[in-house]
Amino acid sequence: MNLIHRKICSSEKWAATVEERLAPWLKDRDLGDDVLEIGPGFGATTKVLLDAVPKLTVLEIDPASTELLRAKYGDRAEVVEGSGAEMPFADRRFSAVVCFTMLHHVPTRALQDAIFAEAARVLRPGGTYCGSDGQLNFRFRLLHIGDTMNVIDATTFPGRLEKAGFAQVSVDVRPRELLIFSAVKPG
Repeated sequence: MNLIHRKICSSEKWAATVEERLAPWLKDRDLGDDVLEIGPGFGATTKVLLDAVPKLTVLEIDPASTELLRAKYGDRAEVVEGSGAEMPFADRRFSAVVCFTMLHHVPTRALQDAIFAEAARVLRPGGTYCGSDGQLNFRFRLLHIGDTMNVIDATTFPGRLEKAGFAQVSVDVRPRELLIFSAVKPG
């Protein structure tokens, strides 16, 4: 992340916005008893998830962010440093896998696809993979100058998730250019 992006994503204002948007969305979902969050960054989404799920594991690739997450939430969540494309977890461990506004930071389509496949691998049958990501607009592009920005194409995303092993795929682009998705690992 570039400096501006880091400043925004670590701000109290961002954390409040995330809570305002994510908490109602989570109330409509049963994520089960053991949830994995991929790429929590500074932990704004993690904070909200901790109040909504019984058990949370977070997987973060950035060492500095991992240490920050351990300091903030290590007493309430299992914090693991590692890549979503090569998850250090057993097959069928989690009831749900979630990721919020992080997929566009994955530099290649192949690595994104590896994350989808790994999410399917670590999910129990009937488990849900869901989350959100930004979509291309002028403000989003400005925020990512000098930063990784590999935006998910909403038209090809369902097929990519199906190829990774998911069914019941739902992809919706909402106002403000936000992509919301969910998929289920077949039983």
